Amino acid sequence: MERPYTYINIAMTADGKIDTFERKGSAISSQRDRDRVDKLRAESDAVLVGGLTLLDEDPKLTVKSDALRAERVARGLEPNPVKVGVVTIADLKPDSNFLRAGPAKVVIFTTDQTSNDQLAFLGSRGVEVFVHQEHRVDLIKMMETLKEIGIQRLMVEGGGTLNFELLKLGLVDEITAYIAPMIFGGANSPTMADSLGVPRDAAIPLKLIDVEKWDDGGVVLRYKLNSSSRKYIGTM
Repeated sequence: MERPYTYINIAMTADGKIDTFERKGSAISSQRDRDRVDKLRAESDAVLVGGLTLLDEDPKLTVKSDALRAERVARGLEPNPVKVGVVTIADLKPDSNFLRAGPAKVVIFTTDQTSNDQLAFLGSRGVEVFVHQEHRVDLIKMMETLKEIGIQRLMVEGGGTLNFELLKLGLVDEITAYIAPMIFGGANSPTMADSLGVPRDAAIPLKLIDVEKWDDGGVVLRYKLNSSSRKYIGTM
């Protein structure tokens, strides 16, 4: 299949949590890591988030640095990458940061469970909406569509359920993880790869390609995936 080069970026605690049990988008990254993430966004054609992140955290997904935005413009690009949301019911509010922060093109993949009124609202805001006639968005079709509309490099910023589904389907090429020197704990705290998981004999293999130890106490790990080896089929 033709799809963008896709990399997951994640910040997590030493015990593998990407948020507390409260699920309010708790801060994990240091300032140095936030700068690293901003540079990754500036280098990306699009940034993708899943439904829980989109609706509960309402991220802006814009490049914060004036210099990085200027560099994009100098290369003939928009100041910010395309913002992409994948959500079963696209119930976004009129004052949504995801919709308003920019300037940036906004693309949403959803299902026919989203009301016609809501689809009309999104259209009136200039959102490019792709409606899948399934119970959940078909992630393979989504990736093919992103490639068709010109996305070459796709950054995934969560959450854990989207991360895992993309990994399970073999749709990820790299993972970069900032490991913060803190522990959240909690059996119900989300992790980098949530959902039901896979048995041991279907574990997703990673190849460690880089390690950085930072003065802020954090560690940055980069992994490569052999995405062609994954043979799962599914939707989200």
